[in-house]
Amino acid sequence: MTQPTTDPKSTRTTTPTRPSAFPGGPQLFRLDPGIAHLNHGSFGAVPIGVQEVQAALLEEVHADPDTFFVGVADRIATARGRVAAHLGAEPDGIAFISNATEGANLALNAVELADGDEILVTDHGYGTVVAAAARRAPVTTVALDPDLPDEDAVREAVLAGLTPRTKVALLDHISSPTARLIASPALLADLAARGVTTVVDGAHAPGMLADPLAGGADFWFGNLHKWGYAPSGSALLAVAPRHRGRVRALVPSWEDGDGFPRSVENRATADYTGWLAAPEGLDLLERLDAVKVRAHNSAIAAYGAALLAELPGLTPLPHTAGLGMRALRLPPGIAETPADARELRERIARELRIRVLVWPWKGGGGIRVCGQLYTRPEEYERLAAELPAQLER
Repeated sequence: MTQPTTDPKSTRTTTPTRPSAFPGGPQLFRLDPGIAHLNHGSFGAVPIGVQEVQAALLEEVHADPDTFFVGVADRIATARGRVAAHLGAEPDGIAFISNATEGANLALNAVELADGDEILVTDHGYGTVVAAAARRAPVTTVALDPDLPDEDAVREAVLAGLTPRTKVALLDHISSPTARLIASPALLADLAARGVTTVVDGAHAPGMLADPLAGGADFWFGNLHKWGYAPSGSALLAVAPRHRGRVRALVPSWEDGDGFPRSVENRATADYTGWLAAPEGLDLLERLDAVKVRAHNSAIAAYGAALLAELPGLTPLPHTAGLGMRALRLPPGIAETPADARELRERIARELRIRVLVWPWKGGGGIRVCGQLYTRPEEYERLAAELPAQLER
């Protein structure tokens, strides 16, 4: 499968060779075949085998709740160890959580802040994660032009936004709207050298990146239910050793005395089956050959983006090689507000039966497409054929 090429004088890509569908990929899921699911990055999709493991766990809960809940903390620890092995993490340095927003709150609550301290965020940040920062301290928002050409330009823009009051930098690992690397290892090292605590939103990193924790952030959180094939509500918080003693559960736990990570994971009588089944998703990724899966996802997303780039008014954005997501800017006047972006997204879903992400931006919003084991080239071809009529309305 051929990777797209980019003209160094332009962001417009040449159309790569039409990729093949991943052998047996669609059969791994129970997705409605009448819908083109090109938005894996928003909610993910759970493979059938992982669904079946979770269903068996639910049957176990219903058959003998006492036995299940009395022993669940140790079973969660075992599942956590399996996930840690996949991610190259310390089992006691990560905790299961429900989603990235919970991770942001846990991390920011563990940072010691004084009056006048500020948190740096970017205008690519996820809404509820940025809101968590704003609850904790005044925020400084760095504007990142979607057309910044490379990681060095992103790094320079973030560093230029630091002030003497910046105590924490809250950054996307991979930005949700523009599908590019922001919290690069080089940027994290620069921030650490300046005494800035780094908090990384890795919502798209597990499964997408081979080594998502390589940057060594102080705090990192990421979803397993997107590219890691875990059930919904499965995510992780990773904490550097020097901060673990300050991490406290958002709600008091019967495991508080054991500290992180068990205190964060204990939710009393809750549904833990997604966490217990989560390792199965990463196991599946390895059985399929994670390198091949990532290459397929990247190539088929690149193919779809290249088709869209041929449409009048659509401009491909600079991207990070190897990711299974691509983004393009829409023409001026389209999807410039959240309401307009939402209306266009839902109209495409309703009338075309195609799921994509449409994100708002002044001067013309954007569209993001994803590649996954179940997506087929003809779905992107249909989107490219039918999208112009939607944009003209």
